[in-house]
Amino acid sequence: MKTIAVIGGGITGLSTAYYLQKMLRDQAKDVKVVLVEANVALGGKIRTVHEGDFIMETGADSIVARKTNVAPFLEELDLQDDVVYNATGISYIHTDGVLKQIPKDAVFGIPMSLESLATTDLVSAQGKVDALKDFYIPNETFTKEDSIGDFLKHFLGEELVEKQISPVLSGVYSGQLQDLTIASTLPYLIDYKNEYGSIIRGLEANKQRFQATGDKKFLSFKKGVSCLIDRLAERMTDVDIYSGVQADNIEKGQERYTVSLSNKEELTADFIVLSTLHPVAQRLLHDESLDEDFNQLKNSSMISIYLGYDIPDSELPKDGTGFIVSEGSDLRCNACTWTSRKWDHTSEHKQLLVRLFYKSTCRDYDQLRIMSEDELLQVARQDIEDSLGITEGPISFEVTKWHETMPNYHLKHPQTVKSLENKLADNYPNVFLAGCSYYGVGIPDCIMNGEQTARRIVERL
Repeated sequence: MKTIAVIGGGITGLSTAYYLQKMLRDQAKDVKVVLVEANVALGGKIRTVHEGDFIMETGADSIVARKTNVAPFLEELDLQDDVVYNATGISYIHTDGVLKQIPKDAVFGIPMSLESLATTDLVSAQGKVDALKDFYIPNETFTKEDSIGDFLKHFLGEELVEKQISPVLSGVYSGQLQDLTIASTLPYLIDYKNEYGSIIRGLEANKQRFQATGDKKFLSFKKGVSCLIDRLAERMTDVDIYSGVQADNIEKGQERYTVSLSNKEELTADFIVLSTLHPVAQRLLHDESLDEDFNQLKNSSMISIYLGYDIPDSELPKDGTGFIVSEGSDLRCNACTWTSRKWDHTSEHKQLLVRLFYKSTCRDYDQLRIMSEDELLQVARQDIEDSLGITEGPISFEVTKWHETMPNYHLKHPQTVKSLENKLADNYPNVFLAGCSYYGVGIPDCIMNGEQTARRIVERL
């Protein structure tokens, strides 16, 4: 009997194993599937904490609803009745010591109309004039492999990008805009520029695309995102799951591979899926010919801090759902989501629940990452006092450090991944890379990557 080993029990690994089980059943193939996860709990960066009346997501807090593979997948898992959607409202940027509204008619801070550009409070009159060059300067040099930061500044001006777009876009993609490609962020922008002669005009012409889901842009579940992980684990009755067991080493034999496990067992496999972060895959393969490429891949970091208060969330600014912090702000956080306002299910009695993000791009990250939980709590309380004027102490909190675990796609990322794929195909046949280190960081992207990886393996069988 052939054996497929999936190493890594995050959403990509679970999706891979789930689809393998499904495809193998459909084709009546007698193949053993084993999932190995170092942590006791499955889910990777998906973990829901229930404390009192609050629901807190220590990692990913939602799923992008518009991705075409999401609805069929949730229906297949019988989760559609447990779905909840985000509430929408005003988003702010904390700048000049106050909260200023991000125009509603914008995508990642990029104006979708001349009116949106004209009415923003975040950019000076001169900055608005500079952005008008988008309407008359054609694109003659930029391709999708160029920097999204350079592209936007060239056509929309530095001030609009730095004060309104960069805080939003850098927060979403966890990196500096000049280091991120157009292809890995917003590839449609260059299509709009080329077709309509203007980024803003292109966004306006395609406004329906961005409003197609109405207000329901993100989804979660009544009891938290971990419901997805739990349901996948329940459905994988034909998969042997090793949780709390680390894969220590992979050795290549003449026809098969041997995976040494931390419980002293050895697993012999015909196919291996490495759905771990890239440093783990690099360690397991321990091959100098791969190290040059692996070392080109980058991870960033984040500290997530939840604060739950015994005060109603109606004390927040009306209709607001959170804020992003501009580069010149005195706050130490990068962003703050007003979770109880954005997600009704997270606070049973509508008491205030906020989540602060401290990313490796913030000026104090090296100091923050070595702080104790109590010290970080004081930093978060000070940021809330300075931004929202709340001095009361929290009744609940949750601090989670994600150090060097957030993939960061730089300009050479696609070429690096392609090089790794080619080297594995030549030297490690039937070993596959999978997951957010390589193929997309969102939950829908990871699920799709899992399905694609399973299909490739079954086709080879």
